[in-house]
Amino acid sequence: MNQHQSGKIPVGISACLLGEEVRFNGGHKLHSYIDKTLGEFFSFRTFCPEVDIGLGIPRRPIRLIRQGGELACVDIEDYQLDYTRQLIDSADAQRSWQAELCGFILKKDSPSCGMERAKVYDGKQTVRDGVGIFAARLMQNFPELPVEEEGRLGDAVLRENFIQRVYVMHRWRQMLAEGITVASLTDFHARHKLILMSHCQKTYRELGPLLASVRKNTVADTADKYIGILMAALKKRASRGDHVNVLQHIQGYLRDHLDAGDKAELIDAYERYRLGQLPLIVPITLLNHHFRRYPNEYIGRSWYMHPYPARMSLQNHI
Repeated sequence: MNQHQSGKIPVGISACLLGEEVRFNGGHKLHSYIDKTLGEFFSFRTFCPEVDIGLGIPRRPIRLIRQGGELACVDIEDYQLDYTRQLIDSADAQRSWQAELCGFILKKDSPSCGMERAKVYDGKQTVRDGVGIFAARLMQNFPELPVEEEGRLGDAVLRENFIQRVYVMHRWRQMLAEGITVASLTDFHARHKLILMSHCQKTYRELGPLLASVRKNTVADTADKYIGILMAALKKRASRGDHVNVLQHIQGYLRDHLDAGDKAELIDAYERYRLGQLPLIVPITLLNHHFRRYPNEYIGRSWYMHPYPARMSLQNHI
């Protein structure tokens, strides 16, 4: 089902994670959170590179080895059976449909799909510093694409970070589809500015001048630069301290409307959030309550205040 039919966001995924029996042993690795919860919002496009290059089901496992400083993907018993080039070519052959995706979820530890810390057999020892051959090429082909492993989605902060980036990319693709203009690029940045502030103050300061210099004849080039810089910055985990700085900045837009009791309540909520005693949703809900009484157009349009559907309840856990 495509994005337009379902209204869901298109996301690629290793086929075994949605229950397809494509593993080397004929099994699958169905991940219920991805299937049931994320499946409400994402339209998944499944893919298994090992099956795509013609390896059977079941099959002998493959493994990553290091040869002359380079990673290679070979048969577990016969290192002469080298599948490295085929897996790279498989990734390249998928570029047309992958270019429409807003994210990709990969199978951890896989010699084809592992995003990080995959096992590499290095002579007599095993080291966990590899990236699956297909995964590495996917990330090389689409450096701005949000990519995550299913294992890391168990971490609330990494889960929220990935899903937030998927939604940012979705809004970016929608804007491109409508035809990018100086006004639409500037508006996109304005609506994401507070999210960016929570992840990387340095990038926030860098992107302002880049956007200020954009003109009609440079908007396409500037947009390419912009999205690469933005998505790289959003990969960084937003700390509690970073969020508190942004919350205080947002409160500044209410300075003429809050009494001493309101301010004390907000300060207490920020401090308890900073100490890990409250989730982020609490101070954000408090601020939204005040902005309902005293609307501000800039804050009302900021994606920081509602970055994804509320029923995902991600901010309840961070």
